[in-house]
Amino acid sequence: MFILVPRGNQTHHPGFSSAMLYQLSPKTAGLTGTSQGQVNSRCYDFHRISRRTGHYSVQNRAKNAPGKPPYHRCNSQDSLDELAMDDYWTEVENITLSGEGDAEPQEEVQLKVPDEGEQEEAWLTEAGLATLFDESASDPEDMMGLLSTLTRTQAAAVEKRVEKLQQTLRKRNKQHQVPDVRDIFKLPGTPESKEDEAKSPERSENRKKDITTDGQAMGLGNRAGPAEQSVSEPETDINLEVSFSDQALSYKEGSKGSSEALTDADDKLPNFKLSRDKTGLTKVGDLSPQDMKKVHRLVLIEMTALFDTAGIDLKTHKAVKLKVKESGLFGVPLAALLEQDQRRQSGTRVPIILQRLISHIEDEGLDTEGLLRIPGAAIRVKAVCVELEGKFYEGLFPWESLKQHDAASLLKLFIRELPHPLLTVEYLSAFIAVLKLPTKKQQLQALNLLVLLLPESSRDTLKALMEFFQRVIDHKEQNKMTLNNVAVVMAPNIFMFKGFRNKISEQQEFSLATETANIVRLLIRYQNLLWTIPKFIMNQVRKQNTENQKKMSKDRAMMKLLKKMAYEREKHEKPLSEVDSSSQGFIRVQAPQFSKVSMAVQLTEELQASDVLSRFLSQDSSVSVKREDLCLYEIGGNIQERCLDEETYMKDLLELNPSAEWFIKCIQR
Repeated sequence: MFILVPRGNQTHHPGFSSAMLYQLSPKTAGLTGTSQGQVNSRCYDFHRISRRTGHYSVQNRAKNAPGKPPYHRCNSQDSLDELAMDDYWTEVENITLSGEGDAEPQEEVQLKVPDEGEQEEAWLTEAGLATLFDESASDPEDMMGLLSTLTRTQAAAVEKRVEKLQQTLRKRNKQHQVPDVRDIFKLPGTPESKEDEAKSPERSENRKKDITTDGQAMGLGNRAGPAEQSVSEPETDINLEVSFSDQALSYKEGSKGSSEALTDADDKLPNFKLSRDKTGLTKVGDLSPQDMKKVHRLVLIEMTALFDTAGIDLKTHKAVKLKVKESGLFGVPLAALLEQDQRRQSGTRVPIILQRLISHIEDEGLDTEGLLRIPGAAIRVKAVCVELEGKFYEGLFPWESLKQHDAASLLKLFIRELPHPLLTVEYLSAFIAVLKLPTKKQQLQALNLLVLLLPESSRDTLKALMEFFQRVIDHKEQNKMTLNNVAVVMAPNIFMFKGFRNKISEQQEFSLATETANIVRLLIRYQNLLWTIPKFIMNQVRKQNTENQKKMSKDRAMMKLLKKMAYEREKHEKPLSEVDSSSQGFIRVQAPQFSKVSMAVQLTEELQASDVLSRFLSQDSSVSVKREDLCLYEIGGNIQERCLDEETYMKDLLELNPSAEWFIKCIQR
């Protein structure tokens, strides 16, 4: 049932969960007085926090104690109940009421459903496979390098899009011939088996499940409830070495004919963890832009293959271009806001206003009861919004007078006012469809891939928010905000972009409520896993780099080798004994930014990247950089550049990339 706040009630009440003015334009109110203040000049380094995220554990269910305040509806961090969802509808109503008071409403996001064949063309282009339908689009050799790395399920995902595009082009009577998929994927030693032929009718049947209505296209059609989605998952390790879609296919094939019944409603969150890899985990931000481009293409193919395996047909959308603000704080596109901020503070990756709001809330204390749920005073929030627009960058805003609930309301307002959803129009439907996957492990794997697909600005901003939400939850005993409380209140702010409720039915909105709250719950709970690049993707990147290197001309390769040899002779004056020892279990670590530009390190089975950094710091006392700002980099060979996890075992990594060079540098934030 709907729990609605009466429209005439504008009083401050603990049952309210957000400010009443989430979509008010700053231009609709004036200010009296000119309070002076200075923006705190310290640097809020969110990137250092982001690089190494801690592991958070779900707390045990607490018993309801008598006399709990009315806004503390749910004590459990393991499940969502009806009382917990009351705050969702209160939040939705507050957002709706705030929008009605906007004298200058912003233009609503309009979704464009791709024409027949347009979606497949866009997908193939984004995946780096445009040559399959346009020979002049890209380098065919690079495309073949990518195709050579694909797994069976990934190749099937590409094959499906090529077949569908081929059918569309035939309907249009186009003269251009799309290559036959059997020719594309006819690799040596991989003939199509009878088993694959037997599965083709099933794949064809899955292709027929097209979503037609706006609500269905957003992934909001009728679907199984939590009781029909959950199955027993005794394993808690996340396997990053095998393709997620291959794992899903094995699960699907293993469950065929099984008498195992689905369990009762059980939406508790397992304590998933990543299995340690001796060659080191790779986090977002650890790779060069060139390799991240390859990661993006492979992740797109893998994500599509994972949903294909589950028989889920995703419909992507494009947002029709809007007239948006090009400057300011609220209602400005993330990319434009970051460009604006980077002119003031080089290297900014999370909007400065968001950093400052989070820092203010934390400075004033995270123990405030009902933080993020109880709204600030509506008139005051509106006035502060206008004042921030005029004084923030000049350092004149009086932060000392900003109340905690007002700051939290402004933070939610910032997210709501983004012209396009934080999770993007392109991938929002995929995020919503995650809960259609049959197991929590697959749901988590899909979220991992979707996070990696987000534009850098959205991904970094989302991470800063998730880390902040976890810090709020860490103080739940004082602020009464559990994992569920935060997820329920923030879900409508993250998922409901302007005009979204007009595009869906009431039934779809009910379905959306619990689902989006559960997705936010997963994003917060497993954030330490979601910003990790799976090893199987990294192996595919390495293989692709190797294939591309084979195509380099012999003259170019020889020139590079000669330059490297000359550089080594000039750069390092090593004793003969040291040169000889380099081939006997030593690596040479270079640090051109520091006084000790080179160091020989003996390899052992237990030597980790952290040991190399410690040895370097002990031998170069002139280094003034903090230990946490240094990183050992793997450069060259089958990778462009990679910042190493400190728990990387160097001997194992050297076996994986014997041609790599090793550099100690300051972390590039």
